[in-house]
Amino acid sequence: MRKSIQIRARKTGFAFVAIFGLIASASIGKAAEHTVYPLTLKNCGASVTFKKAPEKAVTIGQNSTEILLSLGLADKMVGTAVWVGPVLKGFESQNEKIKRLADNSPSFESVVAQEPELVAVQFESDVGPSGGVGTREQFSELGIPTYISPADCAAKDNSGGGDGVRKEPFTMELVYQEIRELARIFDVNERGEQLVTDLKKREAEAIASVAGSKAVGLPVIFWFSSKDLKGDAFVAGKNGAPAYILQALGAKNVIDTDEEWPLVSWETIIGTNPAVIVIAEMDRRRYAADDPTVKIRFLEADPVTSQLEAVRKKRFVMMNAQSMNPTIRTIDGIEALADGIKRFGLTN
Repeated sequence: MRKSIQIRARKTGFAFVAIFGLIASASIGKAAEHTVYPLTLKNCGASVTFKKAPEKAVTIGQNSTEILLSLGLADKMVGTAVWVGPVLKGFESQNEKIKRLADNSPSFESVVAQEPELVAVQFESDVGPSGGVGTREQFSELGIPTYISPADCAAKDNSGGGDGVRKEPFTMELVYQEIRELARIFDVNERGEQLVTDLKKREAEAIASVAGSKAVGLPVIFWFSSKDLKGDAFVAGKNGAPAYILQALGAKNVIDTDEEWPLVSWETIIGTNPAVIVIAEMDRRRYAADDPTVKIRFLEADPVTSQLEAVRKKRFVMMNAQSMNPTIRTIDGIEALADGIKRFGLTN
């Protein structure tokens, strides 16, 4: 799917940001060395070698696209696919110039036709052992290297279909690894370190903004979508990006399963009585509950769900669907939920 004590805590948070900034500045200088080719990386169980910086790249997955755009590599991108919503603000004009192969998964042939020197992939379900677009071997046979997001394969089992099972909690370090490795591939290491520094700074500031709040242990659920509006709902499991967002802010996920996006009945959800419901926003309209307004209408009209604390008190946090996946937008998700916690009066 396809994100007194309080004052002291805030000061500590901001002090951390300041100290981190000094450390990060030193690391950026150190990491600004040029990439030495040939470059070989271990990526999701495979060795990938680049003889030079790619001149043409295709991205399959919005996060892969937005990382390359954030690294200033729009001129190296010849195709994109798998979109959930609008591109990150600030990149609209650049993105319009890049060929969109498909809104969802593209065909193998359409990717190869762009003659890419790199295919950067967000999900193994698109390019992997049973990839819907193709396998890594298929691309390799044509001399096309593939790079898959570490966040979708590290301690994660995608063999059972669906959105996979995450064996260990996701952390943003996997996304930072991806940023740094893509920066190395394109020999823009300094840009990579700066992007990581900016994201870490934003995360620290969002956490500090609600430090010591009454939100500690607050029961929250993330609703992505539902195939049938009155049927089971795709909600966030305990180890994905939403869990990372909750852990960062001290809140609690009411769902306890390793599945990335399990289908859970409303009877089960009602039993957990979440105090806040995070609702995914997306342009996609594959399922009945993709539209966030439809989600809220259902919650408020249904005789059972309308009695939930979160619904009665209108504690809805609208969050971009990409923030609910392990992406650079997961930091946006932390900021969005932190803002919601403050808006609902859940801070001291």
